[in-house]
Amino acid sequence: MKSLAVTSATYLTDYRLLVAFNDGTSQEIDFAPVLNQFSTGDYRAVYRQQEHFRAFAIENGNLVWGEDWDLIFPVWKLHQNRLTVVRH
Repeated sequence: MKSLAVTSATYLTDYRLLVAFNDGTSQEIDFAPVLNQFSTGDYRAVYRQQEHFRAFAIENGNLVWGEDWDLIFPVWKLHQNRLTVVRH
């Protein structure tokens, strides 16, 4: 069985992306509710700034932000459009 992977992502508006997967499906995902959970002291809060949010990349089938994958979500959660924040 082939692992689920992100094949592309397109910025739409605000904090919304259209994310496509290798199973032929896609999801319009609003990241605002998750990004708004980050406190100003959280290093991930920088992604609430549009220029940083729009700087996403697809690496190894994952949708990521930052050189060291500062922000990443499990692909299956993106696929199901069920985002949550994991607290460290």
